[in-house]
Amino acid sequence: MERIKTDVLVIGAGSGGLSVAAGAVQMGAKVVLLEGHKMGGDCLNFGCVPSKALLSAAKQAHAMTTGAPYGVTPAKPKIDYAAAKDHVQKAIATIEPHDSQERFEGLGVHVIREYGRFISEKEVQAGDTVIEARRIVIATGSSPFVPPIPGLDGVEHFTNENIFDLRERPDHLLIIGGGPIGLEMAQAHIRLGSKVTVIEGMKALGKDDPEAAALVLDKLRAEGVEIVEGALAEKISKRGKVITVETSNGTFKGSHLLMAVGRKVNVDKLDLDKGGVGFDRTGVKVNASLRSTSNKRVYAIGDVAGGLQFTHVAGYHAGVIIRSMLFGLPSKARTDHIPWVTYTDPELAQIGPTEAEAIKKHGKGAITTVRFDYSGNDRAIATGKTDGFIKVMVFDKKPIGVTIVGENAGELIGTWALAIANKLKMSAVTAMVAPYPTLGEINKRAAGAYFTPQLFENPTVKKVVGFVQRYIP
Repeated sequence: MERIKTDVLVIGAGSGGLSVAAGAVQMGAKVVLLEGHKMGGDCLNFGCVPSKALLSAAKQAHAMTTGAPYGVTPAKPKIDYAAAKDHVQKAIATIEPHDSQERFEGLGVHVIREYGRFISEKEVQAGDTVIEARRIVIATGSSPFVPPIPGLDGVEHFTNENIFDLRERPDHLLIIGGGPIGLEMAQAHIRLGSKVTVIEGMKALGKDDPEAAALVLDKLRAEGVEIVEGALAEKISKRGKVITVETSNGTFKGSHLLMAVGRKVNVDKLDLDKGGVGFDRTGVKVNASLRSTSNKRVYAIGDVAGGLQFTHVAGYHAGVIIRSMLFGLPSKARTDHIPWVTYTDPELAQIGPTEAEAIKKHGKGAITTVRFDYSGNDRAIATGKTDGFIKVMVFDKKPIGVTIVGENAGELIGTWALAIANKLKMSAVTAMVAPYPTLGEINKRAAGAYFTPQLFENPTVKKVVGFVQRYIP
């Protein structure tokens, strides 16, 4: 049994773990990195990258059928589903070197391709190696949650971990789960020629602003996606090539089944009890500094820290704990400035509370909601992408929550992420000059709408202007 002593041990080579390892080793710390599966983690191999690549292929197919308003005769695309999956794999392969074992070993990280498990409060065993570390970072992420629906264990089904390996286009894809993953895959497959039924036990996009969610769902239904809400799956079976899902709201049949009902944190293999690390089903129990509440040597970041489950959150967490681990400086994680996006067409982006959540927290009288529609933006008009809107929730002259649904909503939300992260007032966004014509003007117009009553509907302002025009040369 080989023994190693190190300053920092990182368990998991996903987005957060790689960021910690790269940052720590380049600042002079000795770093060991464990990864029992694929370098790059879920985002590169099974999540963000492949899903967006498949959506991109689907968008190309969809464009061929929607050119009539632009004077372009629609044509039925000839779709090679396997070739679309080749595009997915090419995207992964292009990014892979950046996350590779070779690159990190070149930086000076000791990479061990084994799963790790605690054997004491400061020791972790990985294969035939025991690592003793001053600081241990758990960055093991999450994986698809597959509920114990009767009959499911006897029926072949897909999750985000293997749907991208499928080379033959599904004739009729059944998707259980109407959240972001389920709906992104629904739109990708309807545009690539499959029939798609989404089965949701409660409300599709139920965590989002209802008006914004409705716009997305209406668009998907218009493209042919069947979305059934209030349909809890009760039994699943397969006869021949036909899969049957019996629900509380009807029975649905298809050729393939994708489970997209949520995520579970990856803690099962860690033997956290032996490390004195407290945890529950949501993840490792940490304080505001992302440090274990029961073993001060241990930090947890990303999905396994029990909060928002997004790749960019894991990367942000990495920066938070590096400040603490390497420099001994106080550092706490925030959530109020974290944006997220559902990459359907139209996109749906959110940062902070929705309108209803903001009013519930602060009271209706304390919140000002300003809105601007895409239909009032010249670039949206020119490109025919006028479906959508922005809502900004303002408290004490500062934006605290923003909902954007429409073309490039994921790009537009960045302006508000900057403003909220730095606690800027609405005047900072109105001071921005956006190039014309761009969708970015939507942000500026929304911020301007906040000041409209103060400038154009205020009698005092009109009196001052009148005085200046009469008496000041």
